[in-house]
Amino acid sequence: MEKKKLILIYFISSFIWIYGSNYIIHQYVHSSFIELIERGKEVLYILVTGGFIYFFIIKKEELHESKEDQKRLSTLINSMVDFVNFKDGEGRWIEANDFGLQLFQLENVDYRGKKDSELAEYTDFYADALRYCEISDEEAWENRIITRIEEILPVPDGSSKIFDTIKVPLFNPDGSREGLVIIGRDITKKKKMAQQLTESQQQYKSLFEYSPDIVYMMDLNGIITNLNPQFDGITGYKREDIIGSNINTFLPKRYKRYMKNFFSSVVEEIKPLMFEIKLPNAFGETITLQCTSVPMVINGVTTGIIGYGRDLTSLRKTEERLRRTEKLSVVGELSASVAHEIRNPLTSLKGFVQLLQTEDKKHQFYYQIMFDELNRINHIVGELLLLAKPQVLKFTKAEIQKLLNDVISLLNTEASLYNVQIESIFPKEALLIECEPNQLKQLFINIIKNSIEATINGGNVSIGLEKVNGDNVLISVKDNGCGITKERLTKIGEPFYSSKEKGTGLGLTVSFKIVQSHKGTIRFESEKNQGTSVEVMLPICQE
Repeated sequence: MEKKKLILIYFISSFIWIYGSNYIIHQYVHSSFIELIERGKEVLYILVTGGFIYFFIIKKEELHESKEDQKRLSTLINSMVDFVNFKDGEGRWIEANDFGLQLFQLENVDYRGKKDSELAEYTDFYADALRYCEISDEEAWENRIITRIEEILPVPDGSSKIFDTIKVPLFNPDGSREGLVIIGRDITKKKKMAQQLTESQQQYKSLFEYSPDIVYMMDLNGIITNLNPQFDGITGYKREDIIGSNINTFLPKRYKRYMKNFFSSVVEEIKPLMFEIKLPNAFGETITLQCTSVPMVINGVTTGIIGYGRDLTSLRKTEERLRRTEKLSVVGELSASVAHEIRNPLTSLKGFVQLLQTEDKKHQFYYQIMFDELNRINHIVGELLLLAKPQVLKFTKAEIQKLLNDVISLLNTEASLYNVQIESIFPKEALLIECEPNQLKQLFINIIKNSIEATINGGNVSIGLEKVNGDNVLISVKDNGCGITKERLTKIGEPFYSSKEKGTGLGLTVSFKIVQSHKGTIRFESEKNQGTSVEVMLPICQE
């Protein structure tokens, strides 16, 4: 339609020019110049019309190129998975890609030349979102720099999408607004993945930081790369001092030869390995750890080892106490069936030996040996009966200093025979405790007598007493005797285990039972040829 109008205008103007100019020439121009002017008029007409034709051709080419550019731009932005929008200086939409139109439900709307608030009239669901766009656009104009924000856009299904939106304001040379380019990328999945990763890291951190067991990590060279805080509490060492060092510097020597097989089993065979080790902690005590190590696989490649170590020290001590209790129970059952049967003939034998002593003066030396040995048998039977029959304890308040002084007075004679000096350091104030006095006397006799017999000629036995924490008393017996080896120290208190030539091992077994019945603790420390220290902790009041 526009082309037909242009052609019609062209013909009308041409006729007007030709006939109008001819009329004017013939009316006002001399006849001698008419032909010359007409030829000039025709040339001018050709030049003017040619110029117009050339101008329209150029404009047509430019328009064609512009349309091609617009088509390429439209193809480009429509192929993008991001929301793309071009606006003019007034905020009117110039161009938007299909993703953006579908996003705001504007597929069938003639959006060009309209502002966001005007487009809000075409969609109820996104009306508020479009109105807010005008506000955020103004902020971008005012900042006069590229603005990047995260915008949350609701979705009809009830969920929402998060867009990382970039707004680029464009200005004319005079500072006035020229346009605004808006690009919005849907980062909903990325955000969810980041959130899941954060949650996973937090879960891992919680598992790592708050695990009741030691969690350790090391690389394939045995370098410890990480330890959780529980390591400090269980071992007493600071993890900062251990991280970065080789595992061999931390392990006792007896375990180092197994490290090659350890790495081979975990890394090469890619299977978990469980083992139990005993380590010295920072306080010199031995702790037992049950360790489970598994390969640390990242992208299908084993990069190190991760594992956890459970503290079984208390459990193993409890098991050891149970084993000792079981042994004591067996000894008790055996003692109950044997002790009474031994005492009956024993009484007869002692009577006959005494009768022979009075009648036969020639063999008194042998009769005395027999009588002493029969008394020794009677003493052993007494200890067996003590183990066999549960004692009914009647606790009374007794002064612990007096009990110890009575025992010291009783054993002074034996100490003199061994040329041993007994020293005692007791507090001046009287310490009263609830106990069974006779049993405590037997306990202290056993312990002090063992110290006297173990002390070298001319040695000392030191007995100390002190109040601890206001609720307990600590009795310590120290000697500078022959000491006990570590192997024998672990077996102290076991029935029938004794280092003495004629010992039965029942003395300390009875002692352990007495301490246990008084709800106390007994602890031995000893070094070979350096002496032995025994500490007995007893509560002042019995519950």
